[in-house]
Amino acid sequence: MIPRQAVLILSALALAPAAQAEPHEFTLANGLRLIVKEDHRAPTVVQQVWYRAGSMDESPGTTGVAHVLEHMMFKGTRRVGPEEFSRLVAEAGGRDNAFTSTDFTVYHEQVHRDRLPFVMRLEADRMANLAIRPREFAREIKVVMEERRLSTEDQPRALLDENLLATAFAAHPYKWPTIGWMQDLQDMTWGDALAWYKSWYAPNNATLVVVGDVDPEQVAAWARRYYGPLARKALPPRKPQSEPAQRGMKRVILKAPAELPYVRFGYKAPVLRDPAKDWEPFAIAVLVKVLGGNDAARLNQTLVRERRIATSAGAEYELISRGPGMVLLNAAAAQGHGGDEIESALRELVARVAAQGITPEELQRAKVQLLAELVYKRDSFFAQAMELGELESSGLSFRDADRIPERFKAVSAEQVQSVAAKYLVDDALTIAVLDPQPPGRSASAHAAPTAAH
Repeated sequence: MIPRQAVLILSALALAPAAQAEPHEFTLANGLRLIVKEDHRAPTVVQQVWYRAGSMDESPGTTGVAHVLEHMMFKGTRRVGPEEFSRLVAEAGGRDNAFTSTDFTVYHEQVHRDRLPFVMRLEADRMANLAIRPREFAREIKVVMEERRLSTEDQPRALLDENLLATAFAAHPYKWPTIGWMQDLQDMTWGDALAWYKSWYAPNNATLVVVGDVDPEQVAAWARRYYGPLARKALPPRKPQSEPAQRGMKRVILKAPAELPYVRFGYKAPVLRDPAKDWEPFAIAVLVKVLGGNDAARLNQTLVRERRIATSAGAEYELISRGPGMVLLNAAAAQGHGGDEIESALRELVARVAAQGITPEELQRAKVQLLAELVYKRDSFFAQAMELGELESSGLSFRDADRIPERFKAVSAEQVQSVAAKYLVDDALTIAVLDPQPPGRSASAHAAPTAAH
């Protein structure tokens, strides 16, 4: 019997597309892609500009430049002074921000529908007219270095994640952190940021996503007015960035000040490339929910509640990305228990799923959770725009947003067991262990880590 909650979620998902307008797409003469989705529940609108340039497009020696340029985008243009961009958006009654990832860099504003032309003009201005001033850069690079210290070097678990990726990937740029290695930040110049801007910030390397209380044709007209005059650029060639097959388990141990051990497993796994044909990524997403998607999931139930050897446990997987995928498992040891015990328990749980599969109840619970997450996105203009922008910027289509739920519904327990047995194997595994040290005893984390393979 399907739980009542599942029936409600599935019903909501079936109704959600019908209750909302289908997105409209436009392509400007200069190559800018525009996706507009009407949602008239509130008199507001979200604008997001997605540049298909993230840390995976960087080169050794300039890691972190994509994120640094994101900071510099708020430092003024020929028309707008330093720090003026956010002030102008706030005075218009809106809010703005930006983020950089491995795959892309995104700038976004949320304003009243009448102020959309105003924020379009602001974004179009800094797409073409950014002024990177050496003095402003010198100040901002120090801000980024401090951000790295606070978010990574002073956070043992974040530092462990960084070491895991640097060990797991032999060739792919996912091996370096989005925020960059500290030495690269120390050596970076304003010219590096300017070169990045000139290379990648162009209308033909961007997708503009607008969601809210708008008329698509009017949005397209405004886009042509403000973004249309910007010149397209010849983009740098993108060479294939494939990761060689892993030929055995890897391991990295991080010594850092902490109270208790913490263990992270990273298994290489495929991501979604063709929603119509691929089934494994959907089965992997269900598997990850079974392992660590909620309090009743296997990792938490076994390690935390039953055996009480961990204080927390979880699992992660990104269905969509430009680069190779990874299934991540983690557990924090409880007092009196060590990393070896946690590692053995994780391996035992993984082996059991691969050998015995999952129950119908686990399958249904995981599907309900995945489908619920998709339904809840429909409640937020920002989340809807994120979904459309991520699909487009990752090489898929915004139309896949409505195909994905059906693919999750079709996943079987046999498929989940199959991907567990195929991908959660030692030859695809990297293990990262936090070896807790007394305060004041840790190796410098400013340079790229070394790892034992």
